[in-house]
Amino acid sequence: MSDHSDWLRSLVAEAVPKLENLGAGDTATRPEPTAWSPRELLGHLVDSAANNHQRFVRARFQDDLVFPGYDQDAWVEAQAYAQAPWDELVVLWKAYNLHLARVMDQVPDHVRHRAHARHNLDEISWLPVAADRPATLAELMEDYVAHLEHHLESLIGAKAFR
Repeated sequence: MSDHSDWLRSLVAEAVPKLENLGAGDTATRPEPTAWSPRELLGHLVDSAANNHQRFVRARFQDDLVFPGYDQDAWVEAQAYAQAPWDELVVLWKAYNLHLARVMDQVPDHVRHRAHARHNLDEISWLPVAADRPATLAELMEDYVAHLEHHLESLIGAKAFR
């Protein structure tokens, strides 16, 4: 087990009942014209899980931490999250993140903490790692969970999960 997977499991366990309760309200309306609706935001978190899933697995088999980015707004729009049933989004988000926690657990410590001079975490991370310093998969995992926690705090109104 890793600290990141434990943190992720804790967030999922705490967030799911709160997310389920949101389903009783309006999750399709955007609070502002340029902001995502709760459905779109949860969809974005599914997309983040999908993109980071492949990054966590690929990192085991490559010598760098260079991964493709993605256009978050285009992905949210292309998948029509605004029209997706809320309960389906919650189930998908929960299952994907529990799977990611298991994937994190399977990464050997020497792989998780190996320093990579070549990376693009300065471009793809929520909390960027400077391009001129080595980065680790552990930092990318931490970034994923911190990004998730940040969005969950805005989505369900909690100030802190830890």
